[in-house]
Amino acid sequence: MTLIAAVAAAWLLVALAPAFVRLTGRYAGWPLAGGMLGVLGLVLSAWNPQQVVRESVPWIPALDIALRLRLNGLALLFAVVVLAIGAVVLVYSTSYLRQPRSPGFYGLMTAFAAAMLTLVLADDLVVLFVAWELTTLCSYLLILRSGPAAKEPATRTLLVTAAGGLALLAAVVTLIARTGTTELTTVLAHPLWREDPGFATIVAVLVAIAAMTKSAQFPFHAWLPDAMVAPAPVSAYLHAAAMVKAGIFLLMLFAPAASAAAIWSPLLVGVGLWTALMGAFFAVRRADMKELLAYSTVSQLGLLVAVIGVGTPTAMLAASAHVVAHALFKSAGFMGVGLVEKRTGTRILTELRGSGRILRWDAAMLILAAVSMAGIPPMLGFISKELLLDSFLTAAPPALSWTLAIVATAGAVLTVAYSLRLVLPLLPGRLGAARPGEHGPQARPWRDTRAMSVAVSVPAILGLALGAGAPLLDPVVRPAAAGAAGVDVASVSGVYLWHGVNAALLLSLTAIVLGTLVGLRLRGAPAPPAPQRWSGVLAVQHAQQGIIALGRRVGDLTRSDVPAANLVVPIVLIGAAATALPMLWRGWPRYDEPFLVLDLLLLLLVAAGVIAVSVATRRLTAIISVGVAGFAVVLWFLVLGASDVAVTQLLVEILTVVVMVLVLRRMPRRLRPSRPRRRVLAAIAALAAGVTATLAALVFTGHRELSDVAAFFLREAKELTGGTNIVNTILVDFRALDTLGELVVLGIAAVSITALLEARRAVDRPSGKGTAAALSNARVNAVFLTAVGRIVAPVMVVGSAYALLRGHNAPGGGFIAALIGAAAIALIYLAAPSDEIPRIERSYLAIAGAGIVIAVGTGVLGLLDGSFLRPLHFDIGSLHLTTALVFDLGVYLAVFGVILAAINRLGLSPADAVRTDRSSERSVR
Repeated sequence: MTLIAAVAAAWLLVALAPAFVRLTGRYAGWPLAGGMLGVLGLVLSAWNPQQVVRESVPWIPALDIALRLRLNGLALLFAVVVLAIGAVVLVYSTSYLRQPRSPGFYGLMTAFAAAMLTLVLADDLVVLFVAWELTTLCSYLLILRSGPAAKEPATRTLLVTAAGGLALLAAVVTLIARTGTTELTTVLAHPLWREDPGFATIVAVLVAIAAMTKSAQFPFHAWLPDAMVAPAPVSAYLHAAAMVKAGIFLLMLFAPAASAAAIWSPLLVGVGLWTALMGAFFAVRRADMKELLAYSTVSQLGLLVAVIGVGTPTAMLAASAHVVAHALFKSAGFMGVGLVEKRTGTRILTELRGSGRILRWDAAMLILAAVSMAGIPPMLGFISKELLLDSFLTAAPPALSWTLAIVATAGAVLTVAYSLRLVLPLLPGRLGAARPGEHGPQARPWRDTRAMSVAVSVPAILGLALGAGAPLLDPVVRPAAAGAAGVDVASVSGVYLWHGVNAALLLSLTAIVLGTLVGLRLRGAPAPPAPQRWSGVLAVQHAQQGIIALGRRVGDLTRSDVPAANLVVPIVLIGAAATALPMLWRGWPRYDEPFLVLDLLLLLLVAAGVIAVSVATRRLTAIISVGVAGFAVVLWFLVLGASDVAVTQLLVEILTVVVMVLVLRRMPRRLRPSRPRRRVLAAIAALAAGVTATLAALVFTGHRELSDVAAFFLREAKELTGGTNIVNTILVDFRALDTLGELVVLGIAAVSITALLEARRAVDRPSGKGTAAALSNARVNAVFLTAVGRIVAPVMVVGSAYALLRGHNAPGGGFIAALIGAAAIALIYLAAPSDEIPRIERSYLAIAGAGIVIAVGTGVLGLLDGSFLRPLHFDIGSLHLTTALVFDLGVYLAVFGVILAAINRLGLSPADAVRTDRSSERSVR
């Protein structure tokens, strides 16, 4: 299980990052880089060139979803790039960062590396998609934390890349639905790709869109230059060497299968070459070094996309070699630009004239990276560029292949030109504006940037060493090319520096000569062009603003503080649906027993409560009337035999009344009078909704047999879960994932209540010393509650624990038990005669959070039996226990915490809240 260990170790680094930062500060990059190289060692130790290595751990067996991992040539290539470049960038960060401690930065960088490793090793479509989305999230957060100016670029980046994630999700769902499996190897080898052209076309287009958004292809290219607001380590790793490679990996992964679609090759080649030319043209016109490299990245990725579209073994070899070359010279380039900026305080080309005199070694390394990017021999970039040109020359009939090659050569000309523009200011000569320590507050001396110099030197020198010793790359790039082309490794030629005198070499030399002339011609070009009226960034910005405006207009339809206005839409929808009821009518429902008088009495009681609410003029009267209707419904549930529902409804009604009474102190005593016409309209709407609901109940009652799922629960619950309370077993055994989601919602609700009332106190006028009870004359009112609470509250607490323990076999469970416990707390709270009684401590958020943590931890334990949240069963003597009880404890704490938050915060008057918060601050100090 070496691959599983490698992925686990990568995610363990994420968990350990804060601890390393706490111990070593910004130098945490060193141990984290060592850990990343250790993970790379695990991957390399698992590599077997003779066969594909596969490992699997069950995740959701019922859906055939597992943590399936696969190590083939393609996965090995990208794993090496992700982990090796990641280690170098982390070393670079130890010197680049100025903050003494940056746990967020190192945590997100290692999380991105772990997500990328999971992505390239994934052999399950669901795992692949989850990892893909994690890379998007990490990228967004790393850009966002760069400062206030990064908010908009981060949002635009997220919009574009998340849109690609939706395209990938559509492809994943389609593949699973049509092939019947989530195993990636099986899906890619499925005969459906060749047998169903429509299916192949749809999936190929969806995959291409997802990859193009991540790899910044036209028209999704604008996010990458926009994201350059992020610091140099982030740009070097995510936006040059790793994240953008996720799209390239996806294209190479799906290429053998998706090439069955006729649109695949023209789409990739056309979009790729256009992006290559466009990105190179924009790069030539930039004077900001980082911006120039950003657009050059767009251009280089375009060449990669185009050559993947060619799809031949030679083309895939070129793509594999260029993945390595691009990762080396782009990571060195971005880190080098960050180093230049730290040393000189600027990265504007016109201000860096002659900076080679002061930068020396650093300038030499950056020049070495630029030379490789330009494709000058003997750099690795020259080898990969020649392979790219050779792939286009042999891609199609001569006329078309020469057209593709000439377009690629034009892109190479511009590549040489912008590489030369990058290099010229770094040569020794008369100094421009840049001087160490004199140009800006960020300028730093060499002794503070030594780790940065080492990090820049490693990929720059490797670009030269691997160019001269190209065959050293064969064990990595040949298996990757074979996997992407769908052929044997023996069918792929090796990588070497000298290919002989051929058309590709002549085109490469032509690009070097013409590019040099263009670069020299643009040497004195003015700095950045004026802002354009229209650009990719503006397009994304306008799209974002349009979506927000549309959402605001849609929301305006129902945005009102008046409840009646909010009820218009559902009432209209119910009325529209009611028109179908006559067509579904099958006669009166059949009952096993005659209509009971008790049912009629309860119906009249509910109606009386509702009518009383409708005519009430005081809020307290309305609350009491609501309680009457609610308790009547509780009795009705008991009569019908739904004891679980009845107990839940009873407790909810009690706590609802308590919370509503607490809210009364913040509202006027009397209800606002409404106009007679409005009352009539409201009455008509209410009666229509009630009649419709009644008719719907009559239409559907007894007209459907017991569903297969319900029959399964009734038949199998006892044997599979050991519990006889079907409702509880559904909540904590069969559908525990749904319950876990609800717990998270409850935790968010507790936080929201706290935040809302914290903000509200700023606009409330302090009312002086309040009372713990909502009613006036608290000491007199609290006498009865105090006397009763001394006896009842302990009983309720014990009953709460009893209800929790018995829930698996009888009415009870975590939700009901929490409501009982919260009701006891509410009784104690309301019985307090004054605010001098110590209030409930502000631990309710921790209680709710603990419930979520316990529930998730219980789910992790289920992995021991092969599935997240699967209950584990064991016997202690004659006592049968299950981890579902522990999960139910998480339910208890989450529900208890959110109710405690409501009671605590709503029970405080504004003046009390201020005093409580100040006392809390003093205790913290």
